[in-house]
Formats: sequence, structure tokens, C-alpha cells
Amino acid sequence: MTRVLVVNAGSSTLKLSVVEADGRATGSKTLETLAGSLAAPEVERQIAELGTVDAVGHRVVHGGTVYRTAVVVDDAVLARLKSFTALAPLHQPRSLAALDLVRRALPDPPHVACFDTAFHSTLPPAASTYAIPREWRDRWPLRRFGFHGLSHAYASRRTAELLGRPITDLRTVTCHLGAGASLAAVSGGMSVDTTMGFTPLEGLVMATRSGSVDPGLVLWVQTEGGMSASEVADGLERDSGLVGLAGTADMRGVLQRAAAGDAEATLALDVYVHRVRRGIAAMAASMGGVDALAFTGGVGENAPEIRRRAVDGLGFLGIAVDPAQNESATGDAVVGITGGSVGVVVIEAREDLEVARQVRACLEDRP
Repeated sequence: MTRVLVVNAGSSTLKLSVVEADGRATGSKTLETLAGSLAAPEVERQIAELGTVDAVGHRVVHGGTVYRTAVVVDDAVLARLKSFTALAPLHQPRSLAALDLVRRALPDPPHVACFDTAFHSTLPPAASTYAIPREWRDRWPLRRFGFHGLSHAYASRRTAELLGRPITDLRTVTCHLGAGASLAAVSGGMSVDTTMGFTPLEGLVMATRSGSVDPGLVLWVQTEGGMSASEVADGLERDSGLVGLAGTADMRGVLQRAAAGDAEATLALDVYVHRVRRGIAAMAASMGGVDALAFTGGVGENAPEIRRRAVDGLGFLGIAVDPAQNESATGDAVVGITGGSVGVVVIEAREDLEVARQVRACLEDRP
């Protein structure tokens, strides 16, 4: 098996890419959706233009507590995935709609679901368990799932390659900083801690999401402020983060305004970086130390000031960046100081390569 079609359904686009056995992406398409839907003939036409493929890999956000690795999709699996919609109401329907559409367009090759939650299924109970009433935990799957697993898995493996060290020897903190943002503690190639939890709201400050807030604050705005659950959800998901602090979700704009002395942008930047820096130290503590630090995602890859500010104050962990290397980094690059005890790298986010790798592994293991 050589050619894998990778399907990634977003909020307003459907991304299709073909990955060869050697990791080369030899074709890609981005289809704009209308009112969250796509016309089947257009999808079929775009897929046909990409050529024959041997398998199809679908990025699916949530695998619940059932799927810890990629799985070949049949009708029973699809029904189970639909049952997880309540755990990811914004993302799961889009992923499954695309899966259904592409399955009908390509009925012959095997289709494999690859999950953002699966990489974090190795979290130990101490890291995955909420200290909430037992009755709640017995009744519902209330645990820390973690997200961005495809990105964290790829970044941790690529970090080991860049540093020329076996992944089994590394304790790596991976920083996926994009519109959504999360950190992971990856010890010996396995996720042992992460910043996102039951939902993608927990953890870092993001473009429009709040990150962690005191649950009492949420209860207060409902009971004292008279806000409904849906109003609170909208506020935390869409009107918080950089938008709530600086009025824009674009980190480039925040950086430009902060450099010009804008007070709101300066505060937004300070809050964002504080949460990232604190999170890196927490991830290191979960592993008893750190050997490598990786930045990936739109902000992680393209904002050297964020990388520099994030590691300021982490010298006690042996983390430092080379100023010149950090400023000039493009693509995959080592930006840590020469001879430093912690390797610091920038990794281009390639979830498509991780999906293709998992598809091949899944099909090779199939009886």
C-alpha cells in the first residue's frame, strides 16, 4: 500500500491530501463548505483529480473511551463514533459528515479513522481523573481526554529525528500553538500529561477560547449574572482568549499592537505567554524533567517572539533558545543554544503525515 488520501474536515473547509509511502504530499485540495455542507458531485470530482489511492485516513476529533488507536471504519464503527457527538458537538458532526461523503465517493479502499484523543489514552489515572463526585464519574465518561493528539504525536517523533536521539530516551514537551492550543508531556513516545481536558476549553489561552477558568466563575455568571448555559458556552468558546483580551484572534495583530505600546494587546500577550510558560514547567514536572521542547502550529512555527518569551524564565530547567536561530527559523529547525541540556526545536505541523502513518499501521495489523 502506497498512496493514502487524508481527509481533514474543519469548520469551513474540507482538506484533502495524498501522502505517498515516502511521506511526500503529492496532491492537495481545499474545498470551501457552504452552510457546513458540501455537494457530493464536487467532492467526487476533486477526489478523482487526486488520482487512485490505496486507503483513506480521516481525522476524527473524538474516539471516546473506546478507541485508543486508529480503526477501520465500518457501519458499526460509524454508529459508535456518532454516539460520541455529545462529547464534541462542534467538531464530531463535521468529521463524520466528511467521512460519510468520502466513503460514498470511494467505496472500495479501506477507510480508517484516526483520533485526536487517542494519543492521550496513555495518560495515567493521576493525570486523567477529575476529583469530582464518584456518582458523576460512574454515570458519565468524565475524564481528561486531551486533544491535538495527531499533532503532538508527529511533533514528538519529528523532534527525536531532528535531535538525532531515540524517542524512547526523550522527555519532550510539545507545544501545539495555533487557533487552538495545547501542550503535552511525551515521555518515551507516550503522552503522560496534557493541558486540554474533557473538552478543548481547558488549559492555555487560545484565539477565541478562554482556556482554564475557575468553575466557580462559570457558576457565578449563571446564578448572579443570569446567563444561560448556551450563553456561557458561546462566551467561553467564541468571545474569550485573544479576542476577549485584545479584540482580535490574530496573534500577528496582537504582536504588532503590543510592540506599538497598545495596553490591551500587551496584556493579552502577557496572559498568553504566562499560561504557556507555566504549562511547559508543569509538563516537565509530570515527567520528572525535560530533554526537548518543540513548538508547532501556526503560532508556534511563525512567531519567534512567542517562542522567546515562552522560554524566558525557564532557564532553571535548562531551556534556552539561540536568538539568531530562533529569529531565522523556517520549516523544521533546531533553535536551542548549542550544547544546551534541552533541545529546542520548531516543527512544521504535519497531521497529514501522522494520519497516513497511522492508517498504514492499522491496516498492517489487521488480520
